[in-house]
Amino acid sequence: MVRPRETVDCGDFTLRRWRGQEDLAAATALIEESREHLRPWETWIIGHDEESTRGFLTRSAARWEAGEVFNYAVVAGDGALLGMCQAYLGVDPRGPRLGYWLHPAATGRGIATRAAAALAAEMFTLPDVRYVEIAHDLANTASAAVPRRLGFAEVRRGPLAGPAAPAGSGIEVVWRLERPPANS
Repeated sequence: MVRPRETVDCGDFTLRRWRGQEDLAAATALIEESREHLRPWETWIIGHDEESTRGFLTRSAARWEAGEVFNYAVVAGDGALLGMCQAYLGVDPRGPRLGYWLHPAATGRGIATRAAAALAAEMFTLPDVRYVEIAHDLANTASAAVPRRLGFAEVRRGPLAGPAAPAGSGIEVVWRLERPPANS
């Protein structure tokens, strides 16, 4: 099975595959320090604790090996964790969905946009990937800015499949970027 690289250089930061339980303390701290920042948009943050992080890291390793989800830590040049970025296969394995979030101190610097661009490019190195998508709640204008900046096209809006986040509208917006032509 073909998988993306475990490390993707983005200049002043890197996307790095999570290193299992070795990352437990740093990942737990990243999530705890980001809790209030994430609370309006991420339902999983409610009740999150160190054991949840441990489970996330275990599932990340297993799902990477299975080729289902590719979770990356966003890591600054000095080794500090800035956030998380992932690509996961949905209903259509030709079109993985990208997700991302950052520590509040890392926002507003273009890191999410550059991380999503790097991960999209990495997904397009996989032979079966034809497009990548980004989905977010309609009310999350910060998340909407990323696909817009990267030239994704909005392809649909509709009710969220799961519960809406506390600040959410319950409307999912899906953006798509097609694989670039081979000669570009």
